Amino acid sequence: QVQLVESGGGLVQVGGSLRLSCVASGLAFNRYGMAWFRQAAGQEREFVAGITWNGGSTYYGNAVKGRFTISRDNAWNTVFLQMNSLKPEDTATYYCAADSKGVGYPTIESDFRSWGQGTQVIVSS
Repeated sequence: QVQLVESGGGLVQVGGSLRLSCVASGLAFNRYGMAWFRQAAGQEREFVAGITWNGGSTYYGNAVKGRFTISRDNAWNTVFLQMNSLKPEDTATYYCAADSKGVGYPTIESDFRSWGQGTQVIVSS
């Protein structure tokens, strides 16, 4: 059974930084792309960042380009999201996800096979 467990969320002030982690089990982690999504209260889930199976390519949603960095460590089945220069609009629950095919640059929810339970990020002003 695939399990994705996020951690690292919390309360941070505007302009601060957080690093999220997601540990995967029950899948061949180094065969699949991974991504982070987020969902703010009352809003739809939004793509944040993605990374290919070997970490060779990364891609980002427009709202976080230049501020967030996604990375992965296949030896530890872990994907990270470094978030810098945080803004109040970054407040959301952040989810990691494993894609379904292992190729391309997926950004929509239906392209992802497994999801974590989420970790909450609150950016206070």
